[in-house]
Amino acid sequence: MFILSLTYKVDLTEVDRHLETHIAWLKAGYEAGLILASGRKNPRSGGVILARGDRPQIDALIAADPFSLHGVADYSVTDFTATMTAPGLEALKE
Repeated sequence: MFILSLTYKVDLTEVDRHLETHIAWLKAGYEAGLILASGRKNPRSGGVILARGDRPQIDALIAADPFSLHGVADYSVTDFTATMTAPGLEALKE
């Protein structure tokens, strides 16, 4: 599993110009089973995505994000192995 941390590099008006296509990209990632959860950071300086797959899949996922394609955000990727979960989240264990 991977924690993807996005940090915006541009003004929020530029982020918002690409938000609709970024959301479509997120939805495709959910449908493909790669993205498990996503949301904005508070304050709105970027976002966080919980994803699964192997590293080449994750790298390809990031490369296809409109935020990456248009230089809107930088990504930090953390490889994470969930060994304990709250009830109902057992599927996250590897």
